[in-house]
Amino acid sequence: MQLELRHLQAVCRIAEAGSLSRAARLLGVSQPALSAQLRRIERVAGGELFTRTPQGVQPTPLGEFVLSKAHRVLGEMEALSAGARATTATGPLRLGSIVLVMLGALVQELDELLPGRQTTVDSEDSVTALTRLLGSGHYDAVLYGEVNDHRTPLPAGVTARTLVAGEPFWIALSARHRLADRERVDLAELAGEHWMAMTSQDDGGPEALQAACAGAGFTPSLRYRIGDTALNRRLIAAGRAVAVFQPTAPATPGVVLRPLAGDPIRGRLTLAWQRRAVPAEMAAVLYRAAARAYAAGLANNPRYGAWWAAHPEVHPEPG
Repeated sequence: MQLELRHLQAVCRIAEAGSLSRAARLLGVSQPALSAQLRRIERVAGGELFTRTPQGVQPTPLGEFVLSKAHRVLGEMEALSAGARATTATGPLRLGSIVLVMLGALVQELDELLPGRQTTVDSEDSVTALTRLLGSGHYDAVLYGEVNDHRTPLPAGVTARTLVAGEPFWIALSARHRLADRERVDLAELAGEHWMAMTSQDDGGPEALQAACAGAGFTPSLRYRIGDTALNRRLIAAGRAVAVFQPTAPATPGVVLRPLAGDPIRGRLTLAWQRRAVPAEMAAVLYRAAARAYAAGLANNPRYGAWWAAHPEVHPEPG
């Protein structure tokens, strides 16, 4: 067996994630499959690359050496892909995004602002995977969210602009819930509820939810972790769970959105692009399209629209 780029990417992902289980989720493979692949890589490398501990994995001296070379090789390949992409500017503009409420409106805005330029839009579950695919040249630009103080490292050659600096997450409840008529919900009042876990594991969301609940004096009972948005909303409408949602989420029969007292969980939306593939003028158009798409979602929740109007400090940058 010879080492390939995918092997180097797997080694880097394991080091970044700090555990085989989390790395496997980010790579979209099972943990046994990733463990088996790592053993094959270690046989080729001539020794163990990671030390297994109860807290996760740590690179061995050989692992540090392989990682340093892997980062260099992958960086060169990313530069090659981005440079090749820049020479074919007439091709489709490739945008990646995590699943966001504004995604549908963004497609419409791009069609209006970029007539004659084909745009493809793909969604990813992982912010880490999204930014890595941006660095490898798979995407020209990406739109992603982070929660509270979480920051995702960006590849070389990438520029990022904050789109929304602080979007407060609201609580989604059944319309029959005992707190559904409240103007604002105190998180401590939800201590006995079953929660819909946040599906992304690498944007700071799960940690922010746990920390907010801990500050309110309880540990959330995370009963569901389901990527199907429609099913999530049906479970909430039936009173089987509560969840934090973006406040621009469209209205759903049987579900109400209420702000949380103190806004303990806040999201930050960011647009990032490869400078070699996206010239400054095109990046400005993308940013404007994303800003307009987010603004369109304010109509879904007039109460949040009023909050938004009163907080210009979180708005997209002008110009």
